[in-house]
Amino acid sequence: MNPHSVTPPADFWLERRVLVTGATGLIGSWLVQELLARGALVVALVRDVDPRSELYRSGAAGRIHVVNGALEDFAVLERAINLYETETVFHLGAQSQVVVAQRYPLATLESNIRGTYNLLEACRVHRGIVGRVLIASSDKAYGAHERLPYTEDMALLGRHPYEVSKSCADLLAQAYHHSYELPVAIARCGNVYGGGDLNWARLVPGVIRAFLQGVPPVIRSDGRYERDYIYVRDVARAYMQLAEAVEDERVRGGAFNFGHQRPLSVLDMVAAIARLMPAEAREPEVLDAAVGEIQRQHLSAERARAVLGWRPAYSLEEGLRETIAWYRRYFVEESE
Repeated sequence: MNPHSVTPPADFWLERRVLVTGATGLIGSWLVQELLARGALVVALVRDVDPRSELYRSGAAGRIHVVNGALEDFAVLERAINLYETETVFHLGAQSQVVVAQRYPLATLESNIRGTYNLLEACRVHRGIVGRVLIASSDKAYGAHERLPYTEDMALLGRHPYEVSKSCADLLAQAYHHSYELPVAIARCGNVYGGGDLNWARLVPGVIRAFLQGVPPVIRSDGRYERDYIYVRDVARAYMQLAEAVEDERVRGGAFNFGHQRPLSVLDMVAAIARLMPAEAREPEVLDAAVGEIQRQHLSAERARAVLGWRPAYSLEEGLRETIAWYRRYFVEESE
């Protein structure tokens, strides 16, 4: 642990009122579980109830307050903050699928940009209640850069719809801090994987499902695209650690990268999964048909290490083992 890193009290989340947008998503589901484990009082904004979500499968949904509505509805956000007096806000709600964004940009821009400025404005208006805001950005906000890894001082150069939506949301958060001193921190993560991701177009769940079904996984790209992969439980804890530190002047208004700092190609990731599922693995079918995706992306997480003392708790193998086990259980339960 860096002696100069932020060290909040161990009971920081005990009975703290927290609003989580995007709570039925991959990261949101695990974040809610982690917050509950630490004693937080959680309110979740849920647009559509998905009983297959880890939020519901885990039973966490029965232990929280649920506000139904959309990020695009400002009144819903105000009601969630005021009714439950949520002191901390985790903004994870977004249309998060790159392929959907490319095919259907309007809904993505509405959710990711309008939804973010609505959320920030609701927090600004109700500063008497809200004391800290965590905005979930992404490495996609950086866009394509010739020099890697991404560092937090790099320009945000999104070009395609999903990247642009994340660049805009990130810049909006910075604007609300610099213009209105909103206590915001921004998290930029690499590619997040873990149990509960039921978007089969994504690499990790798609490959695991294909192996379990005994068929070749389909790779949209040429297999050489590089990404920085990080396990979902590491991300949930990173978000909490960053939110805990918002009052520190080195954190407030700033962005922090979270990743393993070990870029892997798509085919490298397929091979890593195959090593843990040797009896079920199949050679992938490579389509080389990806559109609107950046070739190479990976992050420097040195700032998070230095300021927050953050380290991922899971190695790639450990994270994948837990993820594969989750999907094995999922498909058994689905077949019953």
